[in-house]
Amino acid sequence: MELTAAALSLNSIFAGYDQAILSLMHRLAVSMGGLLTPLCKLITLLGEKGLLFFAAAVALMLFPRTRKAGVCMFGAVCCGALITNIILKDAIARPRPFMTEPLYREFWTYIGSPSEDGYSFPSGHVTAAAAGMVSLCLSRGRKWVLPSIVWVLLMAISRNYLMAHYPSDVLAAAIIGTASAFIAWGITQLIFRLLEEHDDAPFCAIVLDFDLRQLKHMTYKGKH
Repeated sequence: MELTAAALSLNSIFAGYDQAILSLMHRLAVSMGGLLTPLCKLITLLGEKGLLFFAAAVALMLFPRTRKAGVCMFGAVCCGALITNIILKDAIARPRPFMTEPLYREFWTYIGSPSEDGYSFPSGHVTAAAAGMVSLCLSRGRKWVLPSIVWVLLMAISRNYLMAHYPSDVLAAAIIGTASAFIAWGITQLIFRLLEEHDDAPFCAIVLDFDLRQLKHMTYKGKH
Protein backbone atom coordinates (compact mmCIF):
# COMPACT_ATOMS: atom_id res chain seq x y z
CA MET A 1 0.00 0.00 0.00
CA GLU A 2 1.42 3.37 -1.04
CA LEU A 3 1.42 5.86 1.82
CA THR A 4 1.00 9.61 1.68
CA ALA A 5 3.91 11.81 2.69
CA ALA A 6 2.03 12.76 5.88
CA ALA A 7 1.44 9.12 6.82
CA LEU A 8 5.08 8.23 6.14
CA SER A 9 6.21 11.13 8.33
CA LEU A 10 3.98 10.05 11.20
CA ASN A 11 5.15 6.45 10.93
CA SER A 12 8.77 7.60 11.02
CA ILE A 13 8.56 10.27 13.74
CA PHE A 14 6.49 8.20 16.16
CA ALA A 15 7.85 4.73 15.32
CA GLY A 16 9.48 4.12 18.70
CA TYR A 17 6.63 5.62 20.70
CA ASP A 18 3.97 3.67 18.79
CA GLN A 19 5.80 0.36 18.93
CA ALA A 20 6.51 0.62 22.66
CA ILE A 21 2.86 1.15 23.56
CA LEU A 22 1.37 -1.31 21.06
CA SER A 23 3.83 -3.96 22.20
CA LEU A 24 2.76 -3.26 25.78
CA MET A 25 -0.86 -3.70 24.74
CA HIS A 26 -0.01 -7.04 23.15
CA ARG A 27 1.81 -8.23 26.27
CA LEU A 28 -1.23 -7.22 28.30
CA ALA A 29 -3.48 -9.20 25.96
CA VAL A 30 -1.25 -12.27 26.23
CA SER A 31 -0.90 -12.06 30.01
CA MET A 32 -4.69 -11.79 30.42
CA GLY A 33 -5.39 -14.52 27.90
CA GLY A 34 -7.48 -12.18 25.76
CA LEU A 35 -9.97 -11.58 28.59
CA LEU A 36 -9.75 -7.80 28.10
CA THR A 37 -10.83 -8.01 24.46
CA PRO A 38 -14.62 -8.01 25.14
CA LEU A 39 -14.24 -5.07 27.53
CA CYS A 40 -12.27 -3.05 24.99
CA LYS A 41 -14.85 -3.85 22.33
CA LEU A 42 -17.60 -2.64 24.67
CA ILE A 43 -15.78 0.63 25.38
CA THR A 44 -15.27 1.12 21.64
CA LEU A 45 -18.96 0.43 21.00
CA LEU A 46 -19.97 3.05 23.59
CA GLY A 47 -17.79 5.58 21.80
CA GLU A 48 -19.04 4.81 18.29
CA LYS A 49 -19.63 7.95 16.18
CA GLY A 50 -19.84 10.05 19.35
CA LEU A 51 -23.49 8.95 19.64
CA LEU A 52 -23.33 8.63 23.43
CA PHE A 53 -22.25 12.26 23.74
CA PHE A 54 -24.79 13.49 21.21
CA ALA A 55 -27.53 11.76 23.22
CA ALA A 56 -26.17 13.20 26.47
CA ALA A 57 -26.01 16.67 24.91
CA VAL A 58 -29.66 16.52 23.81
CA ALA A 59 -30.70 15.34 27.30
CA LEU A 60 -28.78 18.19 28.93
CA MET A 61 -30.35 20.74 26.59
CA LEU A 62 -33.86 19.82 27.79
CA PHE A 63 -33.44 21.66 31.09
CA PRO A 64 -32.44 25.30 31.74
CA ARG A 65 -29.90 24.45 34.45
CA THR A 66 -27.87 22.19 32.14
CA ARG A 67 -28.74 23.72 28.75
CA LYS A 68 -25.44 25.54 28.37
CA ALA A 69 -23.54 22.31 29.10
CA GLY A 70 -25.59 20.47 26.48
CA VAL A 71 -25.01 23.10 23.82
CA CYS A 72 -21.29 23.14 24.60
CA MET A 73 -21.03 19.34 24.44
CA PHE A 74 -22.96 19.14 21.17
CA GLY A 75 -20.79 21.83 19.61
CA ALA A 76 -17.56 20.29 20.90
CA VAL A 77 -18.32 16.84 19.48
CA CYS A 78 -19.42 18.33 16.15
CA CYS A 79 -16.26 20.44 15.96
CA GLY A 80 -14.07 17.43 16.77
CA ALA A 81 -15.84 15.29 14.17
CA LEU A 82 -15.36 17.99 11.53
CA ILE A 83 -11.63 18.28 12.19
CA THR A 84 -10.98 14.57 12.61
CA ASN A 85 -13.35 12.70 10.33
CA ILE A 86 -14.02 15.26 7.60
CA ILE A 87 -10.67 17.00 7.27
CA LEU A 88 -7.71 15.06 8.67
CA LYS A 89 -8.50 11.39 8.11
CA ASP A 90 -8.75 11.59 4.33
CA ALA A 91 -6.04 14.25 4.01
CA ILE A 92 -3.44 12.20 5.88
CA ALA A 93 -4.77 8.76 4.88
CA ARG A 94 -2.75 6.81 7.43
CA PRO A 95 -3.65 3.10 7.32
CA ARG A 96 -4.50 1.32 10.54
CA PRO A 97 -1.59 -0.45 12.26
CA PHE A 98 -2.61 -3.97 11.27
CA MET A 99 -3.01 -3.04 7.61
CA THR A 100 0.63 -2.37 6.79
CA GLU A 101 2.81 -3.57 9.70
CA PRO A 102 3.32 -7.38 9.95
CA LEU A 103 4.10 -7.15 13.69
CA TYR A 104 0.90 -5.26 14.46
CA ARG A 105 -1.09 -7.56 12.20
CA GLU A 106 0.15 -10.45 14.33
CA PHE A 107 -0.98 -8.61 17.47
CA TRP A 108 -4.36 -7.88 15.84
CA THR A 109 -4.83 -11.51 14.82
CA TYR A 110 -4.12 -12.66 18.38
CA ILE A 111 -7.10 -10.71 19.76
CA GLY A 112 -9.45 -12.06 17.11
CA SER A 113 -8.98 -9.61 14.21
CA PRO A 114 -11.72 -7.14 15.22
CA SER A 115 -13.18 -5.45 12.16
CA GLU A 116 -12.19 -1.83 11.43
CA ASP A 117 -12.47 0.32 8.34
CA GLY A 118 -11.38 3.79 7.28
CA TYR A 119 -8.12 5.55 8.07
CA SER A 120 -6.26 5.67 11.36
CA PHE A 121 -5.15 9.25 12.06
CA PRO A 122 -6.55 10.68 14.25
CA SER A 123 -8.90 8.52 16.34
CA GLY A 124 -12.52 9.58 16.01
CA HIS A 125 -13.46 7.70 19.20
CA VAL A 126 -10.86 9.51 21.31
CA THR A 127 -11.63 12.87 19.71
CA ALA A 128 -15.30 12.52 20.68
CA ALA A 129 -14.41 11.30 24.18
CA ALA A 130 -12.06 14.21 24.82
CA ALA A 131 -14.40 16.78 23.27
CA GLY A 132 -17.42 15.57 25.22
CA MET A 133 -15.71 15.15 28.59
CA VAL A 134 -13.65 18.35 28.48
CA SER A 135 -16.80 20.28 27.57
CA LEU A 136 -18.36 18.91 30.76
CA CYS A 137 -15.35 20.08 32.77
CA LEU A 138 -15.64 23.56 31.31
CA SER A 139 -19.39 23.87 31.79
CA ARG A 140 -20.02 21.87 34.97
CA GLY A 141 -16.84 22.32 37.00
CA ARG A 142 -13.78 20.55 38.35
CA LYS A 143 -15.72 17.57 39.67
CA TRP A 144 -15.70 16.22 36.11
CA VAL A 145 -11.93 16.36 35.67
CA LEU A 146 -11.13 12.92 37.11
CA PRO A 147 -14.01 11.10 35.32
CA SER A 148 -12.93 12.83 32.11
CA ILE A 149 -9.32 11.69 32.42
CA VAL A 150 -10.43 8.13 33.21
CA TRP A 151 -12.87 7.91 30.29
CA VAL A 152 -10.49 9.36 27.71
CA LEU A 153 -7.70 7.04 28.90
CA LEU A 154 -9.99 4.01 28.74
CA MET A 155 -11.06 4.94 25.21
CA ALA A 156 -7.45 5.49 24.13
CA ILE A 157 -6.30 2.20 25.67
CA SER A 158 -9.17 0.27 24.09
CA ARG A 159 -8.37 1.63 20.62
CA ASN A 160 -4.69 0.75 21.01
CA TYR A 161 -5.46 -2.65 22.53
CA LEU A 162 -7.65 -3.52 19.54
CA MET A 163 -4.84 -2.38 17.19
CA ALA A 164 -7.29 0.02 15.56
CA HIS A 165 -5.00 3.02 16.06
CA TYR A 166 -1.40 3.94 16.63
CA PRO A 167 -0.77 5.60 20.02
CA SER A 168 0.15 8.77 18.12
CA ASP A 169 -3.36 8.70 16.61
CA VAL A 170 -5.02 8.78 20.02
CA LEU A 171 -2.59 11.41 21.33
CA ALA A 172 -3.46 13.73 18.45
CA ALA A 173 -7.15 12.96 18.93
CA ALA A 174 -7.03 13.90 22.62
CA ILE A 175 -5.45 17.23 21.70
CA ILE A 176 -8.00 17.88 18.95
CA GLY A 177 -10.92 16.92 21.19
CA THR A 178 -9.68 19.19 23.98
CA ALA A 179 -9.20 22.10 21.58
CA SER A 180 -12.68 21.48 20.14
CA ALA A 181 -14.19 21.70 23.63
CA PHE A 182 -12.51 25.05 24.27
CA ILE A 183 -13.70 26.37 20.90
CA ALA A 184 -17.25 25.19 21.61
CA TRP A 185 -17.17 26.67 25.11
CA GLY A 186 -16.14 30.07 23.76
CA ILE A 187 -18.93 29.99 21.16
CA THR A 188 -21.46 28.77 23.74
CA GLN A 189 -20.56 31.61 26.10
CA LEU A 190 -21.08 34.10 23.27
CA ILE A 191 -24.43 32.57 22.28
CA PHE A 192 -25.82 32.64 25.81
CA ARG A 193 -24.53 36.16 26.43
CA LEU A 194 -26.46 37.33 23.37
CA LEU A 195 -29.56 35.41 24.46
CA GLU A 196 -29.44 36.96 27.94
CA GLU A 197 -28.96 40.45 26.53
CA HIS A 198 -32.13 39.99 24.45
CA ASP A 199 -34.15 37.88 26.88
CA ASP A 200 -37.19 40.08 26.30
CA ALA A 201 -37.48 38.64 22.79
CA PRO A 202 -39.82 35.61 22.72
CA PHE A 203 -37.38 33.31 20.96
CA CYS A 204 -34.53 34.11 23.38
CA ALA A 205 -36.83 33.69 26.37
CA ILE A 206 -37.94 30.27 25.15
CA VAL A 207 -34.38 29.11 24.53
CA LEU A 208 -33.28 30.26 27.99
CA ASP A 209 -36.31 29.22 30.05
CA PHE A 210 -37.96 26.24 28.37
CA ASP A 211 -38.14 23.36 30.83
CA LEU A 212 -39.32 19.88 29.87
CA ARG A 213 -40.55 19.33 33.42
CA GLN A 214 -42.95 22.25 33.10
CA LEU A 215 -44.32 20.78 29.88
CA LYS A 216 -44.92 17.44 31.61
CA HIS A 217 -46.64 19.22 34.49
CA MET A 218 -48.94 21.12 32.12
CA THR A 219 -49.78 17.89 30.28
CA TYR A 220 -50.58 16.20 33.59
CA LYS A 221 -52.88 19.05 34.69
CA GLY A 222 -54.63 19.00 31.32
CA LYS A 223 -55.51 15.34 31.77
CA HIS A 224 -57.00 16.00 35.19
